[in-house]
Amino acid sequence: MLTNKTAAVTGGTRGIGLAIVKKYLENGANVVVMGSRKETVDKALAGLTEYEGRVMGLWPDLCDPEAVAEAFAAAKERFGRLDILANNAGISSRTSLYDYTVEEFGKILDINVKAVFVCSQAAARIMKEQGGGVIINTSSMVAEYGQPAGCGYPATKFAVNGLTRSLARELAKDHIRVNAVAPGVTRTDMVAALPPEMVERISSGIPLGRVGEPEDIANAFSYVTGVTLRVDGAAMT
Repeated sequence: MLTNKTAAVTGGTRGIGLAIVKKYLENGANVVVMGSRKETVDKALAGLTEYEGRVMGLWPDLCDPEAVAEAFAAAKERFGRLDILANNAGISSRTSLYDYTVEEFGKILDINVKAVFVCSQAAARIMKEQGGGVIINTSSMVAEYGQPAGCGYPATKFAVNGLTRSLARELAKDHIRVNAVAPGVTRTDMVAALPPEMVERISSGIPLGRVGEPEDIANAFSYVTGVTLRVDGAAMT
């Protein structure tokens, strides 16, 4: 389905990101695995040896426009083009408002919003030149209903939704589609850090009766634009 296409996945070394990487590779794409550190990228690549020649790893500072532009240029030089950008990198927090520091809030803004902007801008420049492409952003259902602590995370995902809709309108003329996928509770490291009783309580309110798996979310990253797609097991808000 994606033969001869090239996809770049930020936060692609574990969880949802790694599931997206595997799904793209299974469907014939060349994939650029992007992580925060060389060590995590190398670990991810070690599990993808069957796709040797169709996968490469990079670890630029996603908030540095020059570093990101150089990374995407390297991907284009290796594979000839850049068709898909999955902006999946993100961090969460459950810090109380009373204890939240400006530094912590700023770090979440940087990774969850600024990096999406920087990567989208760099990718769009390449996609426009080659005649089109797709940008897919990882949002979250907490952008709609918030969470009881850690207000920075839902705030940034609300921003991602606005950025998605705006870029979809702006980039449509350049044949670049922009969408967001909003996972519900998914079995990732973020959820693993929650108390088991909290996960059980959350799961009980999901009609499908279970939390999502990373593969469930990856399946949604495959003639719409400006959409925020809920992948949450029909959870109620």
